[in-house]
Amino acid sequence: QVQLVESGGGSVQAGGSLRLSCAASTDIGTRYYMAWFRQARGKKREGVAAIERLGNGVTNYADAVKERFMISKDGAKNTLYLQMNSLKPEDTAMYYCAAGSDGSRGPWLSDAQRYNSWGQGTQVTVSS
Repeated sequence: QVQLVESGGGSVQAGGSLRLSCAASTDIGTRYYMAWFRQARGKKREGVAAIERLGNGVTNYADAVKERFMISKDGAKNTLYLQMNSLKPEDTAMYYCAAGSDGSRGPWLSDAQRYNSWGQGTQVTVSS
């Protein structure tokens, strides 16, 4: 397993932007498919954005965040990012970084059980 530490959360007004970072303890290059999940209070965890294991940049997004969020992976820095633009109050949640390494390519947006490494989360609060 890989250790993951998220950062970059905070409070922002609707329409604003935040960039979340997820620092990994090991080389994430082409070994891991990765994703961002979120869980709002009283709601189920949901996949937000996912990126494939290989370096082709194949991504997948939840309908609710398409055209507003962008996931990217910097192998040299062993860091996963989530750029969030045009934030809405409904984006308020705890955001979690996840990594999986079962040999498949990904990106896996809905299959949380495929991910065997999780960060502690970073809170994002969007006010109207």
